[in-house]
Amino acid sequence: MKTILKTEHLNKVYRLGSFTRKVSINALNDVNLTITSDEPVIVSLVGESGSGKTTLAKTILRLVEPTSGKAMVYDRVVAGKGQKQGKTEFLRTVQPIFQNPFEAFSRYRTIDSYLYETATRVARLGKDAAIQAMEEALASVGLEYQDVRGKYPNQFSGGELQRASIARALIPRPSLIVADEPVSMIDASRRMIIINLFLLLKQKYKTSFLYITHDLATAYYISDYIAVMHHGSIVEFGQAKQVLSSPQHEYTQLLLDSIPTLTHKWVQQPHSAGGLTPEEASNTRR
Repeated sequence: MKTILKTEHLNKVYRLGSFTRKVSINALNDVNLTITSDEPVIVSLVGESGSGKTTLAKTILRLVEPTSGKAMVYDRVVAGKGQKQGKTEFLRTVQPIFQNPFEAFSRYRTIDSYLYETATRVARLGKDAAIQAMEEALASVGLEYQDVRGKYPNQFSGGELQRASIARALIPRPSLIVADEPVSMIDASRRMIIINLFLLLKQKYKTSFLYITHDLATAYYISDYIAVMHHGSIVEFGQAKQVLSSPQHEYTQLLLDSIPTLTHKWVQQPHSAGGLTPEEASNTRR
């Protein structure tokens, strides 16, 4: 079994306030997470706002320096003690997809210039190979190169721009893509386009995804595994079906109980405070 992602005693402490009255906030509190599989997987990291899931994502993406501990992707240390990868080498291993696609691109630069830069500087492709890689990545997300070339971010919808972000992330063929709330800024009617894309791309590119979300419904639909965060710690981790049908931690149970639907809430099972029945789980996944 390959170790896709592993964190060891990962901590992040923010110190706020004045010199005389400092306050410490443990955004990450001894996070230990190990994900192993011989096949690419999608792991959803779920929790309420302030639970620490975005801080964990930013730490893995090297946007935030951990106070202690480390994170590894396929046994390579990407953050924390022992990290030696340069930025370009790191971006060939891990790629981000951010929450707001309009903030991922400058309004003064064309979309294809970003993709070309990723192809030449990160993937280190020549001009012809770079354009070919761009065309293939864009086609994978339902866009055409000729429709993107020379155009600026304000000429696209949020959904189209997020698909362009995904295409950019695919160009270096990374081992892991970290997607931080990638559909929260997209029209609800188009969110499933992005969600289903992740499922397709996982198999086509053999890339694993860490999907950060507060939405348990999409987490269940898309995930092989689910990790639940609360107060900076992982409080529950396991296969998606098992975690959401038979939650073991009271916080997971509270999350499930807070999800209303038009007809019912998550149906309780014996020895569980909340969860889907196997029949409902199967139907939801389809």
